[in-house]
Parts: sequence; C-alpha cells; structure tokens
Amino acid sequence: MADSSSAVLYYLSQPRSLRHFYFVPTILALVTSLLILFYISSTSNLFAHHHHHAHSIPQLLPNISSSYTPLRVEEAHLKADGAQVIEGQRSPEQPQLGSNGNYVNNNAVFHDRHIFLEDYKEMKRSFKIYVYPHRQDDSFANALLPVDSEPGGNYASESYFKKVLMKSHFITNDPTKADLFFLPFSIARLRHDPRIGVGGIQDFIRDYIFNVSHKYEYWNRTGGADHFYVACHSIGRSAMEKANEVKFNAIQVVCSSSYFLPGYIPHKDACLPQIWPRNEKPPDLRSSNRTKLAFFAGGINSPVREKLLQVWRNDSEIFAHFGRLTTPYADELLGSRFCLHVKGFEVNTARIADSLYYGCVPVIIANYYDLPFADIINWSSFSVIVATLDIPLLKKILKEISSDEYLRLQSNVLKVRKHFQWHLSAIDYDAFYMVMYELWLRRGFSTVPLSNFETS
Repeated sequence: MADSSSAVLYYLSQPRSLRHFYFVPTILALVTSLLILFYISSTSNLFAHHHHHAHSIPQLLPNISSSYTPLRVEEAHLKADGAQVIEGQRSPEQPQLGSNGNYVNNNAVFHDRHIFLEDYKEMKRSFKIYVYPHRQDDSFANALLPVDSEPGGNYASESYFKKVLMKSHFITNDPTKADLFFLPFSIARLRHDPRIGVGGIQDFIRDYIFNVSHKYEYWNRTGGADHFYVACHSIGRSAMEKANEVKFNAIQVVCSSSYFLPGYIPHKDACLPQIWPRNEKPPDLRSSNRTKLAFFAGGINSPVREKLLQVWRNDSEIFAHFGRLTTPYADELLGSRFCLHVKGFEVNTARIADSLYYGCVPVIIANYYDLPFADIINWSSFSVIVATLDIPLLKKILKEISSDEYLRLQSNVLKVRKHFQWHLSAIDYDAFYMVMYELWLRRGFSTVPLSNFETS
C-alpha cells in the first residue's frame, strides 16, 4: 500500500502537461478504494465464513440490541428448567465472547435468554393482531372461522394456532392499533371442501386477497407486508401461486419451511412446528432405558429415505424401519437414544416434536430446512444435524458423541419440549406463544408493493 502512495507522489512531482492531470482523480479514487478494502478486510468479519443462520442470531433477530447484560433471576416458568441463576452472576448457559466478537455457546438452549425474556414480556403486553372478520353464516365459515372441536391429526398445528389466537388477548377489533393482520383461511380445510379441493385453492386465495384489498384499506398500504397466514400442509405454499403478493410480501407461517424450493423466504417467513396433539403429560425417561442407538419409521417417499434404507436397513444398532411397525411407536421412541427426522416428500414431519415429547435426541437429516423457532432457540444444544450426503457416516457421527455430551443434549431436550406443545388455553412459552414471538419479531417490516415493479 505504501508503494502505491509513493507512486502517486512521484507521478504528481513530475512536470506534466495539463491533460495528464485528467488521470489524477482516477488514480486517487483507485488508491482510496484499495485503502478502504484493506481496512474493511483487516477490521471486520465481512469476509469471514458464516455458519447456517440458525446459529448466527445477530442476523436473525430484528429490534434487539447487540449488547449483552448478565441474566437476572428469571421467571418461574424458566426456572423450572433447573437453571441455577444468581443475581449479578453469569449463568453456565450464558454465551461466551468468541474470537469473532459474537457470543457463542453451544450448550445454551437460547441464543440469548435475557433478550428473549425481555422481548417476550413486551410481546405479551403490547402485540396486537387484527383478524379479518367473517360471519358465522358465511358460505366458507368452515375455512375462515376456528374449528369448534379440539384439533387433531397430522396438521393440527394450523387449527390450534387459529383457535387459541381468536380467544387470546392479542386480538384487537381496532385495525388502527394492529401490528399485524391475520388472513384466517385454512388450507387444511379448503383442500377437503368439495367446492374447492386441491385444484381450486389457488383461485380461492387469489379471489380472497382481491376482496380483502378492495374492501379494506390495510392490504394496499404495504402490499401485504404486515399480513400473515398460517398453514401446516405442504400445499399451503403452492396455494399462493396466483397471489404473488402473498408469497413475496406477506409473512408465511408454514410447516413446509424449505428454502430450497421457491416460495419460502427465511427471515420474512417463519417455520410452524408440526406437532401431533397429545393431552397427557410428557414422560420423563432417562437414557439408561434406551437400548437402541437410533430409530426411524416411515414411508419411502424421497431419495433421502431411500438412501437411509439402502445403507442401514439391516444394521443392528440403527433401526430404520419402513412400513407398519410391529411394536408401539411410543415404545420405539422411548427405547432409542437418537430419533431420526429424515426428509420425505417435504422437509417437515411431526417426528421432531415426537422425539422431543418422548425425550429422544432428534437427528435431523433434511437439507435446506428452516427449523422451528430457529430465531430463538439453539438447535445445536439439543439436536444433531446431519447432511443428507453423510448418511453413510451416520453411525460414526452418533457414536463419536460422548456420554456426557449425550446427557447434555437430552437434558436440553427436556427443557425445550414444552415449546413444542399445544394447549387449548395457551401456557407461557408453549407452541402458541413461541409462534406469536416469531411474528412479533417480524412486526413493522415493510416492502414496496409488488405492483410497483410491474410494467404496463
């Protein structure tokens, strides 16, 4: 860099005709640019390698400070996890300052528990949702209003969220006070409606958005950026193909949160956990009763599962079963150290929530998956993530996890599983409140309406 400066000085000191000075600004600009690049590369992380966004919380959480303060004694709900926190002292779960200047700690369940707790209080106090109203006698009340009965089945998360939201304190009847607007159509119910069916959902959504945008003024203010919908079935994302404003502007809270396929945008959209509803209290079985190394049961509906079967179908320690089980599913989960979540037709299944419920450490074999609540919780503290290409190395990876490390993972499984449970009357930090917190993080975002980019 010094040689470059000397060359410039030498050049300026030589007698030149006036026309030569036209090159001086160009040379000075070049040298200045080189100096700036040198300064940036030596003082920042701009050129450093970054891991998956689930482990890089400063990139994910809007409206939070990058400063860090020691934890205070926490609320009873989180103290029940067994954390020993004393006023003014650093908890063992608090993150440490890494070499890149970011706080890192793979043992901590939360990226930053202090920030989460403070924001959570504010979310519960101030967050307001306006739901577009529909009458009980509306011809599509079945798809637009909450279900009357308790939700059930593989896609119950969608119905649970709407049912609990509608009787919560987050609802406002004054749209001028709303932080977000909820589009309450149910993809799961539309697909079974004989008037709509799978083939008619795209037209229904297009017409619904047209009506909302013409009857109310709120959609057009932001092109739908302060609106959201919730869907657990994978068809929920393709349902927006005739309503691009929803796909590109609105917040999509969906179980099928794969960013490999078009339509899901991380940070704008959020992953809805797919949870099979259970009413009984979760069991508390420890690792001493778990004799199998790993367990999977499911259909062969993807190349990833085909590969798993090809490599491990006859193994004595990894139980990869396809088809109907001869033993109870719950017993297999309770008797395995690791439970495999293997990508099928979509990235999402209820297996993650199943494994957490039964105290089994989840192993996620699904690339391009925006995991539920990744903005909030640190998945590396309670799960193992394996690339699909590493399926042949699966046993080696799992066996390299020490007993102490496994006990830490399982202990954290028992801490986080309450976040993956639905209740008809929401309980602090359960799945409903965690989804609401994800939405709260995304409030206040705005975008240029898509129509501004369309040419006439």
